[in-house]
Amino acid sequence: MASTARSVSALRSLRSLVAVKTPYDRSGRFDFKALDVLLEHHVRAGTEGVIVGGTTGEGHLMSWPCHVMLIAHCAKYFGDSLAIVGNVGSNNTGEAVYASQQGFAVGMDAALHINPYYGKTSERGVIRHLEESLAFGPTYVYNVPGRTGQDISPEVMLHFRDHPHLIGVKECAGLERIEGYAAEGIPCWTGNDDDLLTGRAKGVISVASNVIPGIVSRLVRGEDVPQETRDATADLMRWLFEEPNPIRVNTMLMMMDLCEPVFRLPYVPSSREDREEGAEILRRIGEENWIGVGARGLRVMDDDEFVCVAMH
Repeated sequence: MASTARSVSALRSLRSLVAVKTPYDRSGRFDFKALDVLLEHHVRAGTEGVIVGGTTGEGHLMSWPCHVMLIAHCAKYFGDSLAIVGNVGSNNTGEAVYASQQGFAVGMDAALHINPYYGKTSERGVIRHLEESLAFGPTYVYNVPGRTGQDISPEVMLHFRDHPHLIGVKECAGLERIEGYAAEGIPCWTGNDDDLLTGRAKGVISVASNVIPGIVSRLVRGEDVPQETRDATADLMRWLFEEPNPIRVNTMLMMMDLCEPVFRLPYVPSSREDREEGAEILRRIGEENWIGVGARGLRVMDDDEFVCVAMH
Protein backbone atom coordinates (compact mmCIF):
# COMPACT_ATOMS: atom_id res chain seq x y z
CA MET A 1 0.00 0.00 0.00
CA ALA A 2 1.21 3.49 -0.76
CA SER A 3 1.93 5.88 2.09
CA THR A 4 -1.02 7.77 3.48
CA ALA A 5 -0.73 11.55 3.38
CA ARG A 6 -0.02 12.27 7.03
CA SER A 7 -0.74 15.79 8.20
CA VAL A 8 1.75 18.11 9.85
CA SER A 9 -0.10 17.71 13.15
CA ALA A 10 0.02 13.91 12.90
CA LEU A 11 3.74 13.99 12.15
CA ARG A 12 4.32 16.29 15.11
CA SER A 13 2.84 13.64 17.40
CA LEU A 14 5.52 11.05 16.57
CA ARG A 15 8.08 10.36 19.27
CA SER A 16 10.41 7.59 18.08
CA LEU A 17 11.91 7.70 14.58
CA VAL A 18 14.88 5.74 13.27
CA ALA A 19 17.55 6.96 10.89
CA VAL A 20 17.60 3.57 9.24
CA LYS A 21 20.63 1.81 7.78
CA THR A 22 20.53 0.99 4.06
CA PRO A 23 21.63 -2.65 3.54
CA TYR A 24 23.58 -3.70 0.44
CA ASP A 25 24.07 -6.96 -1.38
CA ARG A 26 27.46 -8.37 -2.33
CA SER A 27 27.65 -6.13 -5.39
CA GLY A 28 27.00 -3.01 -3.31
CA ARG A 29 23.46 -2.52 -4.61
CA PHE A 30 20.38 -2.11 -2.40
CA ASP A 31 19.33 -5.27 -0.55
CA PHE A 32 15.59 -4.65 -0.32
CA LYS A 33 14.89 -8.00 1.35
CA ALA A 34 17.22 -7.16 4.25
CA LEU A 35 15.76 -3.64 4.48
CA ASP A 36 12.23 -5.06 4.67
CA VAL A 37 13.22 -7.39 7.51
CA LEU A 38 14.71 -4.46 9.44
CA LEU A 39 11.59 -2.34 8.95
CA GLU A 40 9.31 -5.21 10.00
CA HIS A 41 11.29 -5.43 13.24
CA HIS A 42 10.87 -1.66 13.73
CA VAL A 43 7.11 -1.85 13.34
CA ARG A 44 6.92 -4.55 16.01
CA ALA A 45 9.25 -2.64 18.35
CA GLY A 46 7.15 0.53 18.37
CA THR A 47 9.18 2.73 16.03
CA GLU A 48 6.79 5.27 14.50
CA GLY A 49 8.75 6.73 11.61
CA VAL A 50 11.81 6.14 9.45
CA ILE A 51 14.31 8.51 7.87
CA VAL A 52 15.15 7.02 4.47
CA GLY A 53 18.55 7.75 2.98
CA GLY A 54 19.73 9.98 5.80
CA THR A 55 23.34 10.21 6.95
CA THR A 56 23.01 6.83 8.64
CA GLY A 57 21.33 5.47 5.50
CA GLU A 58 24.13 6.90 3.34
CA GLY A 59 21.97 8.99 1.05
CA HIS A 60 25.07 11.01 0.20
CA LEU A 61 26.50 7.90 -1.50
CA MET A 62 23.48 7.52 -3.82
CA SER A 63 22.44 9.04 -7.10
CA TRP A 64 19.13 10.90 -6.88
CA PRO A 65 17.28 8.28 -8.97
CA CYS A 66 18.47 5.53 -6.63
CA HIS A 67 17.68 7.67 -3.61
CA VAL A 68 14.12 8.30 -4.82
CA MET A 69 13.70 4.60 -5.66
CA LEU A 70 14.59 3.74 -2.05
CA ILE A 71 12.01 6.21 -0.73
CA ALA A 72 9.40 4.80 -3.13
CA HIS A 73 10.05 1.24 -1.93
CA CYS A 74 9.64 2.18 1.73
CA ALA A 75 6.49 4.19 1.04
CA LYS A 76 4.92 1.40 -0.99
CA TYR A 77 5.53 -1.42 1.46
CA PHE A 78 5.66 0.33 4.86
CA GLY A 79 3.76 3.59 4.43
CA ASP A 80 0.73 2.24 6.31
CA SER A 81 2.84 1.24 9.33
CA LEU A 82 5.57 3.87 9.51
CA ALA A 83 5.82 7.55 8.65
CA ILE A 84 8.19 7.71 5.69
CA VAL A 85 10.53 10.69 5.85
CA GLY A 86 12.77 11.14 2.82
CA ASN A 87 16.12 12.79 3.31
CA VAL A 88 15.95 15.02 0.25
CA GLY A 89 18.18 17.80 1.52
CA SER A 90 21.12 19.18 -0.42
CA ASN A 91 23.54 22.08 -0.34
CA ASN A 92 22.29 22.79 -3.86
CA THR A 93 18.87 24.43 -3.60
CA GLY A 94 17.85 23.24 -7.07
CA GLU A 95 18.64 19.63 -6.15
CA ALA A 96 16.72 19.97 -2.88
CA VAL A 97 13.68 21.22 -4.81
CA TYR A 98 13.95 18.43 -7.41
CA ALA A 99 14.36 15.70 -4.79
CA SER A 100 11.45 17.06 -2.73
CA GLN A 101 9.15 16.99 -5.73
CA GLN A 102 10.23 13.45 -6.59
CA GLY A 103 9.98 12.20 -3.01
CA PHE A 104 6.45 13.44 -2.48
CA ALA A 105 5.46 12.09 -5.90
CA VAL A 106 6.51 8.56 -4.88
CA GLY A 107 4.67 8.66 -1.55
CA MET A 108 6.87 9.95 1.25
CA ASP A 109 5.00 11.59 4.12
CA ALA A 110 7.60 14.23 4.88
CA ALA A 111 10.89 15.68 3.76
CA LEU A 112 14.04 16.16 5.82
CA HIS A 113 15.97 19.28 4.80
CA ILE A 114 19.35 20.59 5.84
CA ASN A 115 21.06 23.95 5.51
CA PRO A 116 23.74 24.22 2.80
CA TYR A 117 26.93 22.44 3.88
CA TYR A 118 30.50 22.89 2.59
CA GLY A 119 29.50 25.74 0.25
CA LYS A 120 28.01 27.69 3.14
CA THR A 121 25.86 30.75 2.61
CA SER A 122 24.71 33.79 4.60
CA GLU A 123 21.81 33.68 7.05
CA ARG A 124 19.60 35.28 4.42
CA GLY A 125 20.75 32.60 1.99
CA VAL A 126 19.82 29.85 4.45
CA ILE A 127 16.34 31.36 4.75
CA ARG A 128 15.90 31.47 0.97
CA HIS A 129 17.18 27.89 0.65
CA LEU A 130 14.69 26.65 3.24
CA GLU A 131 11.84 28.70 1.78
CA GLU A 132 12.33 26.92 -1.53
CA SER A 133 12.77 23.51 0.11
CA LEU A 134 9.65 23.74 2.33
CA ALA A 135 7.32 24.54 -0.56
CA PHE A 136 6.20 20.99 -1.37
CA GLY A 137 4.89 19.33 1.79
CA PRO A 138 5.48 18.52 5.48
CA THR A 139 9.12 19.06 6.38
CA TYR A 140 11.56 18.47 9.21
CA VAL A 141 14.49 20.91 9.25
CA TYR A 142 17.75 19.25 10.29
CA ASN A 143 20.38 21.19 12.23
CA VAL A 144 23.69 19.37 12.66
CA PRO A 145 26.51 21.94 12.79
CA GLY A 146 29.13 19.23 13.30
CA ARG A 147 28.48 18.01 9.75
CA THR A 148 27.40 21.19 7.93
CA GLY A 149 29.88 23.54 9.57
CA GLN A 150 27.11 26.11 10.09
CA ASP A 151 24.49 26.35 12.81
CA ILE A 152 20.88 27.09 11.88
CA SER A 153 20.28 29.88 14.34
CA PRO A 154 17.11 30.26 16.42
CA GLU A 155 16.44 33.46 14.50
CA VAL A 156 16.22 31.49 11.26
CA MET A 157 13.88 28.91 12.77
CA LEU A 158 11.67 31.59 14.28
CA HIS A 159 11.27 32.93 10.74
CA PHE A 160 9.61 29.61 9.83
CA ARG A 161 7.66 29.04 13.06
CA ASP A 162 4.28 29.59 11.38
CA HIS A 163 5.11 28.02 8.03
CA PRO A 164 2.27 25.58 7.16
CA HIS A 165 4.71 22.84 6.12
CA LEU A 166 7.09 23.03 9.08
CA ILE A 167 6.76 19.95 11.29
CA GLY A 168 9.70 20.93 13.48
CA VAL A 169 13.45 20.55 13.88
CA LYS A 170 15.78 17.59 14.18
CA GLU A 171 18.18 19.40 16.48
CA CYS A 172 21.74 18.35 17.36
CA ALA A 173 22.75 21.55 19.18
CA GLY A 174 21.66 20.28 22.60
CA LEU A 175 18.67 20.09 24.91
CA GLU A 176 18.85 23.72 25.95
CA ARG A 177 18.29 24.76 22.33
CA ILE A 178 15.43 22.26 22.05
CA GLU A 179 13.77 23.49 25.23
CA GLY A 180 14.10 27.08 24.00
CA TYR A 181 12.27 26.11 20.83
CA ALA A 182 9.57 24.36 22.84
CA ALA A 183 8.91 27.64 24.64
CA GLU A 184 8.45 29.27 21.22
CA GLY A 185 6.08 26.56 20.00
CA ILE A 186 8.54 24.86 17.63
CA PRO A 187 8.52 21.05 18.03
CA CYS A 188 11.91 19.33 18.15
CA TRP A 189 13.39 15.86 17.98
CA THR A 190 16.87 15.34 19.33
CA GLY A 191 19.40 13.93 16.92
CA ASN A 192 21.66 12.93 19.83
CA ASP A 193 20.81 9.48 21.18
CA ASP A 194 22.38 10.10 24.58
CA ASP A 195 19.86 12.90 25.24
CA LEU A 196 17.33 10.10 25.82
CA LEU A 197 19.15 9.10 28.99
CA THR A 198 18.42 12.46 30.62
CA GLY A 199 14.67 11.95 30.45
CA ARG A 200 14.31 15.43 28.91
CA ALA A 201 14.04 14.49 25.23
CA LYS A 202 10.41 14.39 24.04
CA GLY A 203 11.23 12.90 20.66
CA VAL A 204 14.22 11.35 18.92
CA ILE A 205 15.49 10.57 15.45
CA SER A 206 17.79 7.79 16.49
CA VAL A 207 20.80 5.84 15.26
CA ALA A 208 20.82 3.46 18.24
CA SER A 209 17.27 2.45 17.35
CA ASN A 210 18.77 0.47 14.46
CA VAL A 211 20.08 -1.92 17.10
CA ILE A 212 17.75 -1.55 20.11
CA PRO A 213 14.49 -0.02 18.86
CA GLY A 214 12.35 -1.24 21.75
CA ILE A 215 14.58 0.38 24.37
CA VAL A 216 14.69 3.64 22.41
CA SER A 217 10.89 3.69 22.15
CA ARG A 218 10.53 3.05 25.88
CA LEU A 219 13.07 5.72 26.84
CA VAL A 220 11.48 8.43 24.71
CA ARG A 221 8.08 7.65 26.21
CA GLY A 222 9.44 7.79 29.76
CA GLU A 223 8.73 4.12 30.43
CA ASP A 224 10.74 2.13 32.93
CA VAL A 225 14.04 0.64 31.78
CA PRO A 226 16.09 -1.24 34.42
CA GLN A 227 19.22 0.62 35.53
CA GLU A 228 21.53 -2.18 34.41
CA THR A 229 20.01 -2.00 30.93
CA ARG A 230 20.21 1.81 30.92
CA ASP A 231 23.91 1.62 31.80
CA ALA A 232 24.60 -0.84 28.99
CA THR A 233 22.54 1.32 26.61
CA ALA A 234 24.67 4.35 27.52
CA ASP A 235 27.77 2.30 26.70
CA LEU A 236 26.27 1.26 23.36
CA MET A 237 25.46 4.87 22.47
CA ARG A 238 29.02 5.89 23.35
CA TRP A 239 30.42 3.00 21.30
CA LEU A 240 28.30 3.79 18.24
CA PHE A 241 29.71 7.31 17.94
CA GLU A 242 33.39 6.74 18.71
CA GLU A 243 33.90 6.59 14.95
CA PRO A 244 32.01 8.73 12.42
CA ASN A 245 28.46 7.51 11.93
CA PRO A 246 27.45 5.16 10.24
CA ILE A 247 30.61 3.04 10.59
CA ARG A 248 29.74 1.47 13.93
CA VAL A 249 26.02 0.89 13.35
CA ASN A 250 26.83 -0.75 10.01
CA THR A 251 29.43 -2.94 11.69
CA MET A 252 27.05 -3.92 14.48
CA LEU A 253 24.17 -4.92 12.20
CA MET A 254 26.58 -7.03 10.16
CA MET A 255 27.84 -8.71 13.33
CA MET A 256 24.19 -9.48 14.16
CA ASP A 257 23.81 -11.15 10.73
CA LEU A 258 20.99 -8.77 9.78
CA CYS A 259 22.62 -7.62 6.55
CA GLU A 260 25.47 -8.60 4.27
CA PRO A 261 28.92 -7.40 5.50
CA VAL A 262 29.21 -4.92 2.64
CA PHE A 263 30.42 -1.34 3.02
CA ARG A 264 30.21 1.35 0.39
CA LEU A 265 33.47 3.26 0.46
CA PRO A 266 34.67 5.50 1.99
CA TYR A 267 33.19 3.62 4.98
CA VAL A 268 35.12 0.64 6.29
CA PRO A 269 34.42 -1.72 9.22
CA SER A 270 35.50 -1.08 12.79
CA SER A 271 38.61 -2.84 14.03
CA ARG A 272 38.42 -6.31 15.57
CA GLU A 273 39.18 -4.86 19.00
CA ASP A 274 36.29 -2.43 18.66
CA ARG A 275 34.00 -5.17 17.36
CA GLU A 276 34.78 -7.29 20.40
CA GLU A 277 33.89 -4.39 22.70
CA GLY A 278 30.64 -3.77 20.81
CA ALA A 279 29.63 -7.44 21.04
CA GLU A 280 30.26 -7.46 24.78
CA ILE A 281 28.09 -4.37 25.26
CA LEU A 282 25.31 -5.87 23.18
CA ARG A 283 25.36 -9.08 25.23
CA ARG A 284 24.98 -7.00 28.40
CA ILE A 285 21.91 -5.32 26.93
CA GLY A 286 20.37 -8.75 26.33
CA GLU A 287 19.18 -10.42 23.14
CA GLU A 288 15.56 -9.81 24.12
CA ASN A 289 16.23 -6.09 23.52
CA TRP A 290 17.97 -6.42 20.15
CA ILE A 291 16.22 -5.56 16.91
CA GLY A 292 16.80 -9.18 15.94
CA VAL A 293 19.59 -11.56 15.00
CA GLY A 294 20.27 -13.64 11.91
CA ALA A 295 20.76 -17.38 11.62
CA ARG A 296 24.46 -17.19 12.46
CA GLY A 297 23.85 -15.23 15.65
CA LEU A 298 26.01 -12.43 17.02
CA ARG A 299 29.62 -12.82 15.89
CA VAL A 300 32.68 -10.59 16.12
CA MET A 301 33.60 -11.71 12.56
CA ASP A 302 37.01 -11.86 10.93
CA ASP A 303 38.44 -8.94 9.00
CA ASP A 304 38.37 -10.82 5.70
CA GLU A 305 34.60 -11.37 5.93
CA PHE A 306 33.90 -7.72 5.19
CA VAL A 307 33.62 -6.37 1.65
CA CYS A 308 34.22 -2.73 0.70
CA VAL A 309 33.06 -1.48 -2.69
CA ALA A 310 33.36 1.79 -4.58
CA MET A 311 30.01 2.49 -6.28
CA HIS A 312 29.76 4.69 -9.37
